[in-house]
Amino acid sequence: MMNTMHPSIFFDSSQFAIGIVKAVSGNSAVCELDGHIINLLKEHEDASIARCGAPGSILSIEVEGKCLLANLREIGLNVADELLLTATIDFLGEGDNEEEAVTKFRRGVERYPRPGDRVFGVPAKRLEAAFSSNDRPHIEIGTIYPTKNTRASLLIDPMLSMHFAVLGSTGTGKSTTVALILHNLIRHSPDAHIVIIDPHGEYTKAFPDTGIGLNVDNIRIPYWLMNFEEHCQVFIHAEGLEREVNRDVLAKCLLIARSKSNLALSLGAITVDSPLHYQFTDLLDALNQEMGRLEKASLVPHYNRLKIAIEESLRDPRFNFIFDRTLAAASMEEFLARIFRLPAMGRPLSIVDLSGMPSEIIHTVVGLIARITLDFAIWARDESMHPILLVCEEAQRYLSSNAGAQNETVRNALERIAKEGRKYGVALGLVTQRPSELSETALSQCGTYITLRLNNENDQERIRQTLPDTARGFVDTIAALKNRECIISGEGVAVPLRVTLDFLEEHQRPRSEDPSYTAAWRAYDAPETSISRTVRRWRRQAQAES
Repeated sequence: MMNTMHPSIFFDSSQFAIGIVKAVSGNSAVCELDGHIINLLKEHEDASIARCGAPGSILSIEVEGKCLLANLREIGLNVADELLLTATIDFLGEGDNEEEAVTKFRRGVERYPRPGDRVFGVPAKRLEAAFSSNDRPHIEIGTIYPTKNTRASLLIDPMLSMHFAVLGSTGTGKSTTVALILHNLIRHSPDAHIVIIDPHGEYTKAFPDTGIGLNVDNIRIPYWLMNFEEHCQVFIHAEGLEREVNRDVLAKCLLIARSKSNLALSLGAITVDSPLHYQFTDLLDALNQEMGRLEKASLVPHYNRLKIAIEESLRDPRFNFIFDRTLAAASMEEFLARIFRLPAMGRPLSIVDLSGMPSEIIHTVVGLIARITLDFAIWARDESMHPILLVCEEAQRYLSSNAGAQNETVRNALERIAKEGRKYGVALGLVTQRPSELSETALSQCGTYITLRLNNENDQERIRQTLPDTARGFVDTIAALKNRECIISGEGVAVPLRVTLDFLEEHQRPRSEDPSYTAAWRAYDAPETSISRTVRRWRRQAQAES
């Protein structure tokens, strides 16, 4: 019996035996821990030893000269003896059992423990070598729980090549976590190429020196870059049979307009999706000509509605950033170089601020950027172009599991990156507070999960289904994580980890703090000049004064 063993048998200056293995299954074991020994260790200066009886702590078992590391998932009182505790541990991996460190650590288990094998707490200095990423490109983002100084690293290449997701309820620090990752990536690779979809205009503040902010005042997206489906999404609002008729009409007229491009003559055969310049006057003329050829007057309203939708978009000043007629002559090369930061020139990050864009076109803009990111990577495959990272904030907006016609195009574009991007050097980062609403296809393609606190049971269950078996011991702690704490699992880390994230200075954080209502209400009322400036921005549909 464990309680018949004297504590001195277990206490060792390099390892602290706290129990024995009672039963073993495929990837976990049931252990009997000595509560008295654990209590003795609670005041130990090494946090990883002091908390060795807490869920999420790392334990070890020596098996045939190897060190098997495991995560403590559950612990409870042994009803037969109050000095004994019953614990379930999940195997993480094994390494060589050196005197001062666990070296050559690798995921998975080759040598299983047997009932009766001793279970140890693991000093932080032995963990450091096991979780070290010094021999591979990595970024450090925090400290491994329950240690005080053991650094947590993300392996850059596995994290990006297999995509990653940052998940957490509102207010838990998702945006700051994303900023922390991007700051470190840029520091490691100043010539990176990163595009972030920023729905609330938060990130420009965090990257004043390394990012380029693109908003409705300066982004200038050539409308002719839209493919046929994106044209339909913007200009066709009918449903059912009428929508199909309008699609046929638009396809015919768009092809006619594109065919008048000088480039079309040199290319020969083109399609309705070819990214060729065209004039809106040519598109409208084609519509008028097609209407003139109609034999049935009943079809005229279909053509008229389509024509009116196009003309209204051209007249609406909110759409100038994409439907300005002068963009007919815009350079595709210059647009791609700007948005993908080619070359980076010290500013490798493009921040696409959607906050000032009309809601009717936001899905089209995001879908277009996602699509041209992958298309560019595909056609640049033989040009030794650098890989591109596309980060999508509020991803549930564009990758909803219940997609309607409004976001089907953008969802298809992002899901295509999730499924095919790895082959062409396009990495996808998804950021969301509602993983339960996210496309299962996209979320399942992510190889690394950075999970902050999740309060919603549906979101917790979705993560429970998504994370690998080796991370099961961490799932139940997700609802209890503090701000700036997260669970990291998947390809970007050697084993699942609970991490306290590094602190970011105010000037490095996104503008995502909630307002203080009480402080604002105690302040003076806004003067009339402030209201006037707000009205001018409202009318101009722009944040900045001209």
